[in-house]
Amino acid sequence: MTTPRLASATLLLLLAGQAAPAQDPAPAPAPTEAKAQAPKAAGPVKEEGGFTEPRRGDVPEGAAEQVTPEADQAINSGLAWLAKQQNADGSFGSGAYRGSIAVTSLAGLAFMGNGSSPGRGPFGTHVDKALQYIMDNTDPRSGFIAVPNAATHGPMYSHGFGALFLAEAYGMSRRPELREKLAKSIRLIIDTQNKEGGWRYQPVRNDADISVTICQINALRAARNAGLYVPKETVDGCIRYVKQAQNPDGGFRYMSQSGPSAFPRSAAGVVALYSAAVYDAKEVDQGISYLKQFMPEIKFGQRYNHYFYGHYYAAQAMWIRGGEDWNVWFPAIRDELIRRQLPGGYWQESGVCNEYGTAMALIIMQMPNNYLPIFQR
Repeated sequence: MTTPRLASATLLLLLAGQAAPAQDPAPAPAPTEAKAQAPKAAGPVKEEGGFTEPRRGDVPEGAAEQVTPEADQAINSGLAWLAKQQNADGSFGSGAYRGSIAVTSLAGLAFMGNGSSPGRGPFGTHVDKALQYIMDNTDPRSGFIAVPNAATHGPMYSHGFGALFLAEAYGMSRRPELREKLAKSIRLIIDTQNKEGGWRYQPVRNDADISVTICQINALRAARNAGLYVPKETVDGCIRYVKQAQNPDGGFRYMSQSGPSAFPRSAAGVVALYSAAVYDAKEVDQGISYLKQFMPEIKFGQRYNHYFYGHYYAAQAMWIRGGEDWNVWFPAIRDELIRRQLPGGYWQESGVCNEYGTAMALIIMQMPNNYLPIFQR
């Protein structure tokens, strides 16, 4: 059985596109001009296939005011710093994570969360360049999103984030070249779901884990929101797998077999159910209750691994939950992220790279903007 420490180390290697051990893981101006209004997905799409459960509720009351002047200043400086880090080929990431599909995709989502979209807004050019990098590394036949010849043990992590980025960009722009790449990448996800209902490191139907599974179901949900078909049996299988991975304490273990609960993967588990359109179920209620136990520890985030990863999913869970849970959770993590921002405008993530931590922090802090289609209510 894999220890939490070993699982943490493996996930970092996977995001980098480096080989991991075969065990279980766990130049742009400052944006001083007004935010561009990002176009929402063009028109409602008829529900077919999966995701037919009742919709999430309205935007939490007063959400716009939760982006305080202090938060807005932190966001603007963070976006300006991140924009300057884009590599010549359009990618993001540094050190061992240079050119990471996952980091590049998260950076693109961070710009889109501010209201920019492909070719539009203060960071439209940066989004375009990042998209081109993702498309250049999408196999034209299989749809697999991976950097060629990169030594990797678990490329489905990056594939899931890359497909999510393509889906969100297509939902905002309706560019046909994006749809072609997106459709193939989504088909690969559908075709590689294992018999348990989840996904793992490689694009093959072997075992599964919560961390890889959430990446795939989020991409499927975003693609469905943009109008692509996703089979009902794919969604049902994912729901079955995630529910089986829940512990009696409401948290989620790494795999469907026995294992301890932990904050990051439990946040991912709740969002996986939400992304599969399970909004009202005891598993969701229990998962939210488990996450709320960590409210006193927000200021001590280094007590568990994957600080930004965990809060990226926890903020999504509370945003979809809405109500008092969101109104209590978001100001706490918002203010803590403001406190943790460094003078250059970035957030430090020593385990991965600062581009990763900054992109994650920006996505969290901009959630009340309601710009990204997958977060739109």
